Amino acid sequence: MGSTTDKIKGMANEAAGNVKQAAGKALDKPDLQAEGKAQEMKGEAQQAIGKGKDAVKKAVDKI
Repeated sequence: MGSTTDKIKGMANEAAGNVKQAAGKALDKPDLQAEGKAQEMKGEAQQAIGKGKDAVKKAVDKI
């Protein structure tokens, strides 16, 4: 996967996770809140991977 794809999927997972957390809180469903938090964290990790790939590419391009 490319860095841009990782970052886009990460943003989508983070947004979906936030929606699930809000829905879980509104509906008083802790399990849905927890699922949303996990998805948000997955999205944050995906974005970090994409940024890491960008950093490596920039470093390699300088060589």
